[in-house]
Amino acid sequence: MEQPFTPHSPILKALQSAGPRAGPLRLLHARIIVSGLHHSLPVLTNLLTSLSTASPSPSPAYLLRILSSIPRPDAFLFDSLIRAASRSSLPSVALLAYRRRIRLRNLPLSNYTLTAVIRSCALLSASRTGRQIHAHAVALGFASDRFVQSALVAFYAKSGDPSFARQVFDGIPDRNIIAWNTMISGYEQNGLAEEAVELFLDMREANVEPDSATLVSVLSACAQSGASELGNWVHDYIVNRALPVDVVLGTSLVNMHVRCGNLSEARRVFDWMPERNVVAWTSMISGYGIHGCGCEAVELFKRMRSSEGAPRPNDVTFVAVLSACAHAGLVEEGREAYACMEREYGIVPQSEHHVCMVDMYARAGLLYEAKRFVEVCVHGEPAPAVWTAMMGACWVRKEYGLGADVAERLLEVEPDHPGHYVMLSNMFALAGRGELVEAVRRKMVRKRLKKLVGYSSVEIDGAGHVFRMGDRAHPWMGEIRRCLEGLAREMREAGCAVRMEEEIGLL
Repeated sequence: MEQPFTPHSPILKALQSAGPRAGPLRLLHARIIVSGLHHSLPVLTNLLTSLSTASPSPSPAYLLRILSSIPRPDAFLFDSLIRAASRSSLPSVALLAYRRRIRLRNLPLSNYTLTAVIRSCALLSASRTGRQIHAHAVALGFASDRFVQSALVAFYAKSGDPSFARQVFDGIPDRNIIAWNTMISGYEQNGLAEEAVELFLDMREANVEPDSATLVSVLSACAQSGASELGNWVHDYIVNRALPVDVVLGTSLVNMHVRCGNLSEARRVFDWMPERNVVAWTSMISGYGIHGCGCEAVELFKRMRSSEGAPRPNDVTFVAVLSACAHAGLVEEGREAYACMEREYGIVPQSEHHVCMVDMYARAGLLYEAKRFVEVCVHGEPAPAVWTAMMGACWVRKEYGLGADVAERLLEVEPDHPGHYVMLSNMFALAGRGELVEAVRRKMVRKRLKKLVGYSSVEIDGAGHVFRMGDRAHPWMGEIRRCLEGLAREMREAGCAVRMEEEIGLL
């Protein structure tokens, strides 16, 4: 006999006690079937929404089987399931439920449901489906709904189409803080830091007060573009208004100051943060390493390991430490850090860690120790990046014989990478092996591989300047050459080895 589903029913109490746990919820599903409540819409609505946010996540097929077993699902069931699934690790369920829902033409759609489905498309990078749902939203009269529009801005930005995201954003008549934040974040995530900064300035002109999410995106854009003046303004804005600095905002401040070259201020913010997670510690350690302060990076890493309440370092933390040791020539410290990864933290070294170790040995002039590290410590076939680091070290240290051996190993791993052939050819040329240079070039011709032209760019007074390898057409080339020669002269006087003829030849 079917039991009534009331606020005090045993089934509802069981659902509440099961919580977001998949195992008890599946057992409860069996109990629902036995009790005769398997056609009750309130029961199944509660069960489906609970399962869609459960851990571990049940399979989408299981949830859809339950949905398919309901003869007459209503709008509330679909809305609840779609919105719950879009906020969980099962956004695909939200899309599949939406497709089933639109086949039931008598069920009305709300802006909240459309927002949830669009968010699911963004999470799944389902660009084509998202565009179809955009068209559906327009057809249903939701084109001017600001919640739907904000969701579409986020969708197009995450799909790598910030220009279309901006078109949607510009069509929002009454933009709230969510819309502004979404577009600023969209620009920043697509590498358009200057556009993000410009939009933030527009937001300030519109008298919209930024919140923590705005400031995180703007600080990240400042870090990308090196806009230290604006970054410092954001820092002052936070201090003057006594805004709460959580771990995300604090880490963003640290990153901004690091990228803009202000290490002392970055450390001051780091020490000031009330809470520091592994990302914050790693950011500060990495900042020291980027600026060549290897000793400070190692000291902070030691403090992280010994401080009570500090998080455990992860694999990215060890990349930051090893990279800092490589740049500062701290070989013994790097060896100790590498050794404690697996010994104390159970972290299996990956190719990124191998590259750092090879780079560390190579920068210290220990090329054959680097080679031995690859042979002994790297299990299986080393990643191409490991051989590339080794080959670059041989080039810098003029160990052209060893470099040619390494280049040949690299060609076995990546036989169609033109840059490897160019490096091997250069190695043979500098080693005086002209016949092998010609052999490498013939092989490139047979494989129809073309040398990629390297270039660098710089912006001065708003004008961009591009320098390509072998290109001497720039109008300032004479001035640049004289400047380089002057720098080389000062370096020689300081006791540094300079290969001026090669550096100038690359311009």
